[in-house]
Amino acid sequence: MKYDHLAASLRSAMAREDQTAIGKLLHDMQDADLADFLSNEDADTTLALLNQLPLNERADVFGYLDADAQLALSRLLDDRELAQLVDQMDADERADLFNLLSTGRQQAILRSLAQEEREDLRRLSSYAEGTAGAIMTSDYVVVPADASVDDALQIIRTSAPDAETIYQIYVLDEQQRIAGVLSLRDLILAAPQKAVSKIMAQEVISTPVETPQEEVAKLIARYDLLALPITNGGDRLVGIVTYDDAMDVVEEETTEDIHKGGTIGKLDGSLRGASLFTLYRKRVGWLVLLAFANIISGAGIAYYEDTIATYVVLVFFFPLLMASGGNAGAQAATLMVRGLATGDVHLRDWGKLLGKELLVAGALGLTMSAAIASIGAVRGGSDVALVVALSMFVIVILGSLIGMCLPFILNRLKLDPATASAPLVTTIADVTGVIVYFSIATAILTMPTA
Repeated sequence: MKYDHLAASLRSAMAREDQTAIGKLLHDMQDADLADFLSNEDADTTLALLNQLPLNERADVFGYLDADAQLALSRLLDDRELAQLVDQMDADERADLFNLLSTGRQQAILRSLAQEEREDLRRLSSYAEGTAGAIMTSDYVVVPADASVDDALQIIRTSAPDAETIYQIYVLDEQQRIAGVLSLRDLILAAPQKAVSKIMAQEVISTPVETPQEEVAKLIARYDLLALPITNGGDRLVGIVTYDDAMDVVEEETTEDIHKGGTIGKLDGSLRGASLFTLYRKRVGWLVLLAFANIISGAGIAYYEDTIATYVVLVFFFPLLMASGGNAGAQAATLMVRGLATGDVHLRDWGKLLGKELLVAGALGLTMSAAIASIGAVRGGSDVALVVALSMFVIVILGSLIGMCLPFILNRLKLDPATASAPLVTTIADVTGVIVYFSIATAILTMPTA
């Protein structure tokens, strides 16, 4: 890959302290690739390399760095240098960095900006985290509804250098409300003197600033938008969210769901930059809770200790049965959690999916019972084979139903379905499996013979 070659060459040039080669390689690398390279360097080295770039390129690369890296670099810059960098950043990235800084540094930055930029930064940084307002940008192109195509193109030429995207143009009425939307292609192909209002699409998909960011990403994906207009609730345009920002949201939300699926709390920042205590704190809560939950399994085993002592062969199949129930439940939970997250499944589908899962789980249980019955016969005879086969059938069905139902229950309670993680489902399935296995074993193996 070109990036790997450039990265290796840059590292070699740094080792030789060849400033000419370093400067050329920095220029040759894409902004995102350079940011990825710098993420492996300490803050001092990163700053030294960034300082070899023009200010506008430096700001572009800085915007690709994660929050931890940006914060570390900002501590090495004085107020004037930081203000110059912030002034060159995109509006949405500038607001994200602004919210990371201390109050003192925020005030220093505000004092250095022009009034219009200052008010824009205050507004963008004021929206709640995780909402459309927090991820939108104010760098977009608008034209008045009474403009001609020729006038609109002239406005775009003036606005283009600062705009996040020029391919989606918004048409505003006299009250600055969205009257329509058109593409750059529509403008280029239209007659120069034709009114913009005659070629714009009047049905505009937009959303208020309070909309959760995951809903914004879903709207952009659903309607194949290059950008989604964000309004103040009264059709007044206040910003846009571009498709690339929506992709970042999808990645962030997916990462958060994966962490929840592993019973890990949300990490603020990168895994690489997280402290030992942070990683400990995010993981210890659920581990302790699930450890105590497993005490119930131990109590169940203790209750049936006479059966276990009499039929020691049962212990051989215990891990296999518990793992099968937990695995079946984890599979079902994964399917339901993802279905709910993508909108493919809704609460109203619970009854239909319950019946479908029961049939699938039954088929899985029968298959696994048949596979394990022969081993049960070899290890303990026909009675043990019956116990193991019947237990496997019931445990797989119960585990699957637990995994399928738990996300729906959590969703109904307005909790995140992703909390129905594999460890949680497995723990519940284990407790249920212990009771089922030894209840069946006690009933069959202690049954009086004729």
